[in-house]
Amino acid sequence: MYKVVLVEDDATMLSLLSTLLEFEGYEPVPIEGDRRLEDLLGVVRQEKPALVLLDVQLGSFNGLDLLRAIRSDPNLKHTRVLMSSGMDMRTECLRAGADGFAMKPYMPEELIEQMQELLEA
Repeated sequence: MYKVVLVEDDATMLSLLSTLLEFEGYEPVPIEGDRRLEDLLGVVRQEKPALVLLDVQLGSFNGLDLLRAIRSDPNLKHTRVLMSSGMDMRTECLRAGADGFAMKPYMPEELIEQMQELLEA
């Protein structure tokens, strides 16, 4: 069972994603994205997930900042990061170090397939 940290500032989306991942056999760790960057990074360090599903637009800062912090931490270098947004920010996310990008709204099957591909890479 893969542990997946979900960072999302929309509480409804966070709940739906958690339910979907549980149903698919993952261990979701939902985190509301309106926390401070240091707090979010601390949770990722503590949980040591196989994958982080990270929204680009968070409450108080940009998810790309958290992505860069994850990439600069030697203890998290093997953590896969899948960014998501309602705007096409694929290029920016991949340049910043994301392993993949999912455009919202996404179909559940497509999201799970993309996550599985990243985890098996």
